[in-house]
Amino acid sequence: MIPGSESYPFLPTNPSAGPLALMPLLPLRLELPPTSIAVVGLLDTASAINVLPYDVGLQLGAVWSQQAMTVHLTGNLASVPARGLLVTAKVGQFPPVRLAFAWSQTNNVPLILGQLNFFAEFNAYFSRSSAIFEVKPK
Repeated sequence: MIPGSESYPFLPTNPSAGPLALMPLLPLRLELPPTSIAVVGLLDTASAINVLPYDVGLQLGAVWSQQAMTVHLTGNLASVPARGLLVTAKVGQFPPVRLAFAWSQTNNVPLILGQLNFFAEFNAYFSRSSAIFEVKPK
C-alpha cells in the first residue's frame, strides 16, 4: 500500500460478465450545502473532465437554470447539454476538496471522475490484476 493512501476494491458493474466487468468505482460524498449525498464515481483517467448525471445534481439541490457556465462535452456525450457545477467532495478519511463537474442533462452516464479536476486533487494507483486501487490526495 502507498503511504498515506486508501485502498478500494474494483467492483462489478455487471456481475454476469465476471472479472471483465470489474471497474474502479470510488465511494465518496458530495455536498452542495445544505445537501450531502453518498455516490459512487468511476475513476476514468481518459476522461478530460468530471461528469455528473442529471439526477445526482437534482438530488444535491442544484437548479439547472441557475448554472450559467455551459460545458461542451465530447465523444459519445457531445450532443448532451451540460453546465458547470462546483461541489465539495469527501473521499474516505481525507479532507474535503472542491470538484468541478460537467453536470450533464442526462442520466445515461455514470458519475465520472476525470482529469479536470479529480486527478488534479488526487493521485490514483491501479492494480488491475489484484482488483484494487489506491487513492491519495495530491
